[in-house]
Amino acid sequence: MKFEIEYSTIENVAGPLVVVSRVRNAQYNEVVRIKLPSGESRLGQVLETTDKFAVVQVFGPTDGINVDKTSVSFLGETFNLGVSEDMLGRIFNGQGKPRDTSAGVAAEEKRDINGSPINPSAREKPSDFIETGISAIDGLDTLVRGQKLPLFSASGLPHNQLTAQITRQANVKNSGEGFAIVFAGIGITYDDASFFTNEFRKTGALKRTVAFMNLADDPSIERILTPRLALTTAEYLAYDRGMHVLVILNDMTNYAEALRELSSAREEVPGRRGYPGYMYTDLAGIYERAGIIKGKRGSITQLNVVTMPSDDVTHPIPDLTGYITEGQIFLSRDLVNKGVYPPIQPLGSLSRLMNNGIGAGKTREDHSGVANQLYSAYSKAQEAKSLSAIVGAEALSESDRRYLKFGDEFEAHFIGQGFNERRTIEDTLNIGWDLLSLLPQDELTRVKKDFIAKYYKGAKVHEKKEEAREEQKAAPKEEKKGGRPVKKGRK
Repeated sequence: MKFEIEYSTIENVAGPLVVVSRVRNAQYNEVVRIKLPSGESRLGQVLETTDKFAVVQVFGPTDGINVDKTSVSFLGETFNLGVSEDMLGRIFNGQGKPRDTSAGVAAEEKRDINGSPINPSAREKPSDFIETGISAIDGLDTLVRGQKLPLFSASGLPHNQLTAQITRQANVKNSGEGFAIVFAGIGITYDDASFFTNEFRKTGALKRTVAFMNLADDPSIERILTPRLALTTAEYLAYDRGMHVLVILNDMTNYAEALRELSSAREEVPGRRGYPGYMYTDLAGIYERAGIIKGKRGSITQLNVVTMPSDDVTHPIPDLTGYITEGQIFLSRDLVNKGVYPPIQPLGSLSRLMNNGIGAGKTREDHSGVANQLYSAYSKAQEAKSLSAIVGAEALSESDRRYLKFGDEFEAHFIGQGFNERRTIEDTLNIGWDLLSLLPQDELTRVKKDFIAKYYKGAKVHEKKEEAREEQKAAPKEEKKGGRPVKKGRK
């Protein structure tokens, strides 16, 4: 057992760092308590230690730290989080302290937030479908239980709305086991935090959610803690309580910016665009905490939001994220400008584990063929669109015009769906077949003939649906008067 020793030998304060001299037996990642002359205490963590000094990262502002009158106590333990199933339905700040009420959580045990490495041989291959209720994800870029899949967004795109919708709708299909969401808001604005909190409470999603909110005006150094707190909670719920946990980290760009700020304060040699050279390893330490462990009932799946600075996919943050994770989902500014929500661009998106989680017994037997055919048809629609911009729509062949119409319908009715609209995978695949009915059967080269015979609805069926839609739009609206529906214009 290590005894707590108090030092009054602070040499320097630089940004979020405090240098303490003549420290003996300090350990890497050890937690320290900093006692200010005013009596206030702040926590910190050892980042670097030698026989002569220790560099401490302060979780909070460093103003008020007097070099001569401030003391530092080394507590002999790493940063721990008290975990319990009672955390479900609660909202915490970036240090793991309750944010919703003053009442704490009765912790069943304490866990090191840095986690424990998972033996690669103990990992189980992800193979179960997670239904998000979003057609563009479930149908084309399927999320699989145990996967890590980033959501590449940019400034001004509705990734907050999309992650809130997924939090509300997601579940593991055909599973009677518990499902939970761990949400981490990293460096988000107060308005965003209010939006998430209100959505979780209003829709009832908070009952199965543990939320950690690190705000933009909180000390940026807390952003190093927030995703680790979320993942520690997820590991407890998954591997100790047997739940399937979806972890949403929003936004990893803010995390990487905090990492760069810390590296700069330590005067380290910068890497690409000023980010530390070890950022790849650091991000991998977070992303690789997703997965399924053999012999454990639960699982951890990650959906990580990455806002690309200046819409640049080659920026170090999305670039390194893409190397570590198993695919990506792109949000498109062009689709936003067309009024399509959610603006998921299928041709830039990919789920590398999709084939493991779809098919008979998991989703539906025709899932793979429908997805491949929709990809192919939408790709041809984009080619037809580019050609029409050059020669005009009138100069297109009948086949090109057909694909051009398909592309518009695909964006409006398959990708596009309401914020409060939840679609089952059967709904998604049925919409897919409605769209494929715009094409002649001989164009459906990526779907088995048996599936065409079973699910293909024919152009006439699609035309009838279009006519019904047009009639509904043209029909005079009714308004209630005296408790009875009365058509407009009627006296």
